[in-house]
Amino acid sequence: MLTRRDAAAEVNDRPHNNLLRRLNRADFASIEPHLSQATAAANELLYSPGDDVDVVHFPCGPALATYLVANEDGRDVETILVGREGAVGGIVSQGFLPAYTRIVVKFAGPFVKLPINRLEVAKLASATLRNVFARYADCLLAQIFQSTACNAIHSIEQRAAKWIVSAMERTDNDATVPLTHEQLATLLGVGRSYASRVLQTLKAEGILETRRGSILVRDRTALQARACLCNEQVKGHFEEVLRGVYPTEEPGSG
Repeated sequence: MLTRRDAAAEVNDRPHNNLLRRLNRADFASIEPHLSQATAAANELLYSPGDDVDVVHFPCGPALATYLVANEDGRDVETILVGREGAVGGIVSQGFLPAYTRIVVKFAGPFVKLPINRLEVAKLASATLRNVFARYADCLLAQIFQSTACNAIHSIEQRAAKWIVSAMERTDNDATVPLTHEQLATLLGVGRSYASRVLQTLKAEGILETRRGSILVRDRTALQARACLCNEQVKGHFEEVLRGVYPTEEPGSG
């Protein structure tokens, strides 16, 4: 019989994805032989609209993926970020349906891949595995709902601060966030010049610095005070539905 310490060590030997680490021993064993890992580059395309969704991608460590919705003016608008708390592709729809959005790697890093057909076989054989993924689908939907509300009622500055804090939480709370002005503008759904003005305001107040290809947060407390509470709402829902899965102040503890 495994001790608590042995069980924790076994979980930590898994890929650094909290959703995979949330699975019980038997459920993880059922999919482990079919997992493959690769490092994905920033801006790498995982799915385009209309593509058959046949692989689930689990971001690991500091890797991030994002959903991009194309608009009639040619701009892409990012809806939500997905890091090591979850997965992209085939989670809600059970796969083999056409992708609705583009799914792109936001921050480079390791991803674990699992063929949809292997996941579906495992889910059919295990009610507990089905339950975990159904709960994650609920959390993913909550993120989408919260993002929609956030875009409607919060200021550009509040949303910019929220996105930067959210990125920090998913990159081991590193003060240096590999986020460019262009990427922040896409997250906010505004022009690059508008995003740059917001960053310059935060920079003038000593909250952050901008560097080539990244943002250095100098005062996280002040940045969090500028952010809306949407991240906290999402984290609260994760804790109710899938406790320990959303990244915390102690990365890797999930």
